[in-house]
Amino acid sequence: MEVNDNLKQRPKNCVDVWSKWKTQAIRYRRTRMEAKVKELQQKLEKQCQINQELQNEKQYLELSQRFSTDKVEVRQSRAAVMAPEPIPDDMDISTTRVKKTASEKAQIIKAMQKNDFLSRLDEEQISMMVELLTSLDCCPGDEIIKEGTEGDSMYIVAAGELQVTQAGRILRTLTSGDVFGELAILYNCKRTATVKAVKAVKLWCIERQIYRSIMAIKSKKKREQLIGFLKTARTFKSLSDELLSSIIDSMEEVKFQENEVIVREGAEGDTFYIILKGEVQVTKKVNGQQKIIRKLGQGDHFGELALIRLHGTFKDSRYIYMVMDFCSGGEIWTKLKEVRCFEENIAVFVAACVVEAYAYLHKKDIMYRDLKPENLMLDSRGYVKLVDFGFAKKLRRGQKTYSFCGTPEYMAPEIIQNQGHDFAADFWSLGVLIYELLAGSPPFSSTEPQKIYSKILDGVIRYPSHMGESARSLISKLCRPRQGQRLGNTKNGIKDVRNHRWFNNMNWHKLRMRQITAPTVKLIRKGPCYINFDRFPFDKNLAEEDFSSWDRDF
Repeated sequence: MEVNDNLKQRPKNCVDVWSKWKTQAIRYRRTRMEAKVKELQQKLEKQCQINQELQNEKQYLELSQRFSTDKVEVRQSRAAVMAPEPIPDDMDISTTRVKKTASEKAQIIKAMQKNDFLSRLDEEQISMMVELLTSLDCCPGDEIIKEGTEGDSMYIVAAGELQVTQAGRILRTLTSGDVFGELAILYNCKRTATVKAVKAVKLWCIERQIYRSIMAIKSKKKREQLIGFLKTARTFKSLSDELLSSIIDSMEEVKFQENEVIVREGAEGDTFYIILKGEVQVTKKVNGQQKIIRKLGQGDHFGELALIRLHGTFKDSRYIYMVMDFCSGGEIWTKLKEVRCFEENIAVFVAACVVEAYAYLHKKDIMYRDLKPENLMLDSRGYVKLVDFGFAKKLRRGQKTYSFCGTPEYMAPEIIQNQGHDFAADFWSLGVLIYELLAGSPPFSSTEPQKIYSKILDGVIRYPSHMGESARSLISKLCRPRQGQRLGNTKNGIKDVRNHRWFNNMNWHKLRMRQITAPTVKLIRKGPCYINFDRFPFDKNLAEEDFSSWDRDF
């Protein structure tokens, strides 16, 4: 009866009350769980941050330990090379001429034509080299070249036998007609092997200074000759030497065989010709017969109607110091090697920064001449800065310079051939840079500098399948062998580069105003100020004190 009374005293809506209590309890538990989850997330994020900092410190310590050992492993970046300007063209190099028999000349020419590099010289250059080669007689056991020493001569074997060794290991044997040491006539480099006479040997040799003078004299003489020819043409006679020089850069030397037709009557005329050598007949069809109406010779023409900032410097008795912007993001070279190749939007941004740097330098008549990923650095916002102006040179428009300098993979053909170069060489290297950013390696590469130069002179670029059509188009236009046909060196200058479709999504004004969020920023590691840089061993050798005052104006 008591139970029944209690049941009678329970409220009628007890089910509703219990339901409300249950709902409130669930809400309470859910709120506590959400708070707990949020707390755990915060702890996890903090732990991740700590882990990242520890990882950065670990990387730095590993690098420090690696460089503290006797066996130092340093990342191999590409070294630039340079040869000085050739001797003045008014210097008489004919004093080095050595008389040679017809058979000796034929042997030398044959040897040069077999050599991948020398075979690219024209007939006049080969002829001058043949005349200026000097003879050298060696006895058995004589060392002509010693591994590790610097050389400045190239040799052609006239007779005898020589042995090539590297670190004591025999590589090959040289006999009559072989060429060796040709890299030394381009720039000052260390010999990579030892060459020793096995039998009595006769060699023909030429020094770098003589070779480079031959190339420079020939090129300068030809340019002066062409400018003189152009000034006789009605269309060009009123143009400045600067414009005439640009026209010459666009010209290409073409050879025609006897009786070969150059321009056919009635065909569309879109080419201008200057006759450098030989004779041309101009004919016209009259009553069904070809009649000679004019003869043209040498000089005649036809078809004419058709930066990183420097904040300050100081010095002491041992060193000079330069205070520059701190680029905390490190080298583009380092980032490229970490990811192998860049995404296209990153490559576009990096190249655009270089274009703006070029625009500034070229406006001030300064050539850069050493573009490569090793000389591009990232600031804290991911913007690219050009560094290392060791090869930069001020040059008046229309002039040429003949220094052999730059990084082999990035050299323009005209530098390798000593034809004289100008601002167009910078645009060639821009094309090479874009290729390397997208492909991970330059288009002309080899472990041997001589092979690199041969590939550049061949001018054949093989594109990877993943590279887009617009990128290929830009690279091919920047890497034109003819300077005057190279994008950036044409009528509209650097505007043509900016307007190329590969840069369609680039807002150049915002780039200059630094209003773009740089896609390169994701390449920059967070951590200590040194985290984005390679570590190198400390140089304990102090420079000698110098009181000569050579740097008094520094």
